Formats: sequence, C-alpha cells, structure tokens
Amino acid sequence: MLDRQVAPPVQPLASVTLPAADVFSLPNGARLHILRNEAQPVVRLQVVFKAGKWYEPAPGISLLTARMMLEGTATRTARQIADEVAFYGASLECEQGFDRATLTLYCLTRHLPKLLPLVQDVITASTFPAPELEQLKTRTIQNVRVERQKTSYLASERFSRNLYGTQYPYGNVFDEHSFARLPKSAVEAYYLSNYSLSQAEIFLCGDIPHEHEALVSELLGQPSHSSAPPAPTHLSADPVTGPTHDYVSVSDSLQASLRIGRLWPTPSHPSGHQLQVLVKVLGGYFGSRLMKNIREDKGFTYGIYSSTSPREHASSFIIGTDVNANSADAAIQEIHHELRQLQNELIPDDELQTVKNYMTGKFANEISTVFEQCDKYKSIVFFGLPLDYYSTFIEQVNHTTPQQLLALAQEYLSPTSMIEVVSGPKS
Repeated sequence: MLDRQVAPPVQPLASVTLPAADVFSLPNGARLHILRNEAQPVVRLQVVFKAGKWYEPAPGISLLTARMMLEGTATRTARQIADEVAFYGASLECEQGFDRATLTLYCLTRHLPKLLPLVQDVITASTFPAPELEQLKTRTIQNVRVERQKTSYLASERFSRNLYGTQYPYGNVFDEHSFARLPKSAVEAYYLSNYSLSQAEIFLCGDIPHEHEALVSELLGQPSHSSAPPAPTHLSADPVTGPTHDYVSVSDSLQASLRIGRLWPTPSHPSGHQLQVLVKVLGGYFGSRLMKNIREDKGFTYGIYSSTSPREHASSFIIGTDVNANSADAAIQEIHHELRQLQNELIPDDELQTVKNYMTGKFANEISTVFEQCDKYKSIVFFGLPLDYYSTFIEQVNHTTPQQLLALAQEYLSPTSMIEVVSGPKS
C-alpha cells in the first residue's frame, strides 16, 4: 500500500542536451536560426533588432517605437493588422527590452505562409500615424503615473537609477515631459535606423517544412531601410553607481518596499553556474533562507526574493520585498544577517542538495518545449556564451561545493557592497 507520508525518491538528472540550431546567412546580412520540432503543428517566428533602451538617442523612444509597430503600415491600418492576425488564430506583438526589441509571431504551421507578408509589411513599411502616436503617448504617461503611486515601482525605479547612474541607459528613468515631446520624425528616424532587417537576428522554431524555411529566407532576406548598424547613444561607457542608501517618500503609505543589490558578473563568468546556486540558496525559491527567516520566522512579508538580471552590457543582483513600514529597518537587518552568514559559514550538505535538486528539476521543466529551448539558445547568441553552456549546467550545479559558495559569497555578498533603496511613508 502506498504510504503518502513518505516522499517519493528523488532521481538525479544526469545531463541535458539542447537541440542544435541550423544557422543561415540571408542575402541582406540577417542571420536565420532554425530549431525544428514536429511534436505540434505550431511555429514561432521572432525577429530581433538592436532597438532596445541601450540604443535610444532620447529616453523613451525605443519604447514608443516598439509599441507603435502594429499601429499601421503603408498598406494596412492597425485594425486590419489585428483582424488578419485574429482571423488565423495567431498572435503578433512587438516588445522592447533593455538591449533588443523583438517582433514575435505565433501561429499554426499551415498559416505561416499567409502571415509572413504581414510580418514583412510591419517591419519594412510601418507608418506611425500621428493620432495613434499621440494616443499611445497619453496612455503610457497615464500608466506610469498610476504605477508611480506604488512603493514597489518607485523602489525599483530608484534602485536602477542609483545602481547604474543617470547617464547610463539602464539607469535612465521615465520622463513624461520629454516623452510627451517626442516628435513623429524622431520615431521614424529611430525605426529606419534600428529596425533594419540587414541587422536582424531571426529565430524560427517549431514544425517547419523546408518550403516554409525557404519562404522566410525569401521575404525576410530582402534589403530594408539602412545597412549601417545602429550605434549605441549612451553617454557613459560604464555604470556609475549613485547613492548607496536612498529613501523615496510616499505619503500615507502603510508599506515599505525594499530593493537591495549590486552590479553582478555576466553569465559568461567562469563561476556563473555556481553564482546561480548561491542566489537560489539565499532567496531564489520558496524554501530559501530569506523566505524562511523574513516570511516564515519573522512574519515581515508575504514574499521575498533574490534574483539576477543578466543584460548584454551590465548585469545586476537584487533582493526585493514589500513589508509593513514599521518593519522595514528590522527586515534590512535580517537581510544583512543572511548575507553575512553565507560569508561566514559553509552551507550544510542537505540544504545544498535540496537547492541542487530544485535547480536541475526546474531547468528540465524550462526546456520542455522547442520555444523554451529556443529561448536558451537566444541567450547563447546574445550573451556570447559557449555552445555547451546549458549542456554543462546540470553537471556544474551538481558538482558545486559549499567551499566554492563560501568563497563566492565572501567576494560578492558583502552588505557593505550593496545599494539599498527603501520606498515608504515619509520618515
């Protein structure tokens, strides 16, 4: 009889091999990356441009351009674009990030030939109609005003500014006045410079017949806009850290939001996988030290986390939580305690093994579909990682020792090396 009081045995995951991508250079200079999987008749096409925050000549212009991409072309209105996508049961959106902007299409395999001309039209012939542009500006400003009433948003915004500096793209904060004044001509110029297919990385994954591959190469391999690579327009070559301790006052707030962190090694660091283990032990899962101390023991919060944000030019580590305003100082002291403990004491073997099991199991779940496998492959491309980076992940995690983590904690987790921001009621 099954004894439900006894946990099932844990089977270690030995290794994982990601599928290799076929890479082609298109006539216009773009690169096409293809990952095939015939399990389901679906496909995802992503066209990735150097059009993120890193490349913008004016704050907010990359966000505005990306959100306007589906608002009309020379041959289609925004309504026609939306209706065509909906008719085929597909999804089409353009998202802007810190480094890149990505146009993403999901659809059934059999509909890809019908939707490719629409994708090409959006990339090569967007018109940025003035009424929609002004409406989008207004909506964006209103949304930011609402978000800035929240302590969590204000703490994260100030933390980024203080961590990177105001002259670094990652540290620029949203300025509604300059955003409202962005002219249509500036958006068009940014589009022509940064959304050129000749500079794109194209990722096609899923059930892909060879004739569909040829059609993608034909339509997205044509020249467009400018062949000159977009130039980063940042004013500072390196992050310049601001105040190490900062407080953002929010009138009548009952809670305080804490953000504590620092600049962090890039994923290509020789101890990159071991650093991930260290972050997980600290606050990367529900059974982490921060959760046990500050949520379960002290009852200061519903949740607290530690995580890293890898970016192409500078990565960061952050601890974040929302607490009762009266508990903010005590919560910070407990966070410092957990950081110092990792610096001074070896992690017990049973705790470390639990984290390893969690990480390897979660990793296996994260690559269960071809879309997720493609996401890992994109990281290899954009961060310049070795091709076996993820293939060796499980092995390196499983061989991580308490001594290695102690040395890394001593180097990277000193409380005195952290930027601290608190957003809460006026003190």
